[in-house]
Amino acid sequence: MDITKCVSHQQASQLLHNKFVVVLGDSIQRSVYKDLVLLLQKETFLSTRQLKSKGEMCFEQDCLVEGGSFERMHNGTAYREVRQFRSAHHLVRFYFVTRVYSSYMQSFFEDLHNGLKPDVIIFNSCVWDISRYNSSWLENYKENLHTFFAELKRNVPQETLVIWNLTMPLGKRIQGGFLVPEFRFSLQHRTSDGVHWNAIAHRKITSLLLEHSAQAWGVAMPLAAVENTEVAAQWPTNENSTLTERHPLRRNYSYGGEFSNDCWPSDFLTNPQPNYLPQPPLGNGFDYRPPNRHHQQNVMRRQRVKLHYVPYAHPRYRH
Repeated sequence: MDITKCVSHQQASQLLHNKFVVVLGDSIQRSVYKDLVLLLQKETFLSTRQLKSKGEMCFEQDCLVEGGSFERMHNGTAYREVRQFRSAHHLVRFYFVTRVYSSYMQSFFEDLHNGLKPDVIIFNSCVWDISRYNSSWLENYKENLHTFFAELKRNVPQETLVIWNLTMPLGKRIQGGFLVPEFRFSLQHRTSDGVHWNAIAHRKITSLLLEHSAQAWGVAMPLAAVENTEVAAQWPTNENSTLTERHPLRRNYSYGGEFSNDCWPSDFLTNPQPNYLPQPPLGNGFDYRPPNRHHQQNVMRRQRVKLHYVPYAHPRYRH
């Protein structure tokens, strides 16, 4: 029997209440973003189709902002995809990147400098850096890492939580993998391509990231035990299968009120929370109105006032 401790939907939605999360990276980090978006809305796992899809116009109430299906789909280093999920009290954004620092990353830091400041940044870039550009990747990778973190320090507030998500262990036929200690005994959850991982592994990744965030913010968050064999029995064997939900859909992740401040008691997530009435579902249309004219004003730290959010311009890619 395989037992894993995971963060629940209620814990995730409460921990990230009024928080802006940015995820940057390759297809694995895109799945990290997708699992987080899914967990913020309901207690279920990603399906095979959801894990394999890229560039879709909509995923679980999020929307495609740039790249992806808006342009020609390809697997090259110039592929771009920006996604965003927004609820009344959650904002999560994903940037697909193939290099730890590039001209495209410069444009990302420009957005970061002029727009909303994230509360959490989750980032990884390694496999593409060392395999898709040139043979002398080591020195370039080191230099780009230094440049990236220098720009990050220059453009991100000190209170922003920055998490470097270590590269997941790759298959034997893939060169350059780093064996993450937490997943050395979970290789059975890696997919047949030797690179990607299934929904059980991604829920474990999400739980580790949220557990680390809770510790950084001084919030106690006991994890619930989940029997993986039960989840695996419901896992589809092909793309045409559907995933049976383990629990009914919950819509109480949006709250009518706000926290008075960002300093929560250490036992906040261990005490039962009152049930709030569900708010109307949000549409999938993307709207870049200033935050003072939209409910997006709640998705920020209260001690920093951001009066305007600069929208993306199309096209704006630089390679």
